[in-house]
Amino acid sequence: MALYEHIFLARQDVSQQQVEELTASLTEILTANGGKVTKNEYWGLKGLSYRIRKNRKAHYSLMNIDAPSAAVVEMERQMRINEDILRFMTVRVDELEEGPSAMLQKRDRDDDRSDRPGGRPDRGGFGRGDRDSRPPRRF
Repeated sequence: MALYEHIFLARQDVSQQQVEELTASLTEILTANGGKVTKNEYWGLKGLSYRIRKNRKAHYSLMNIDAPSAAVVEMERQMRINEDILRFMTVRVDELEEGPSAMLQKRDRDDDRSDRPGGRPDRGGFGRGDRDSRPPRRF
């Protein structure tokens, strides 16, 4: 069987629970056709670069798939029918990544940065709220 990474975007109007139900139904389609899903990741509601069917945001979800091509074709056919799915992309890969994807690692790194004082952890100097403690400017 071949290995695939599959990402789909769901409409902003649906809830996170409905996106998880969509993922579960897609997993059922794959297992019924002889495949399996090795990893599911919900990346959250994110802004789009441009409008897609009048939506400015979308729920992003990643699936790592180990399935025959016929199962993936059937899953994609079902996704084209579903009105809640805006876009999807399936890419065949040589091997699947273990552990969290780059998007989840980025989210964890961003969460760590927001805990630091000063607001801008990547730069030294003065952060938010420190304007009074700055040295006077010389012209």
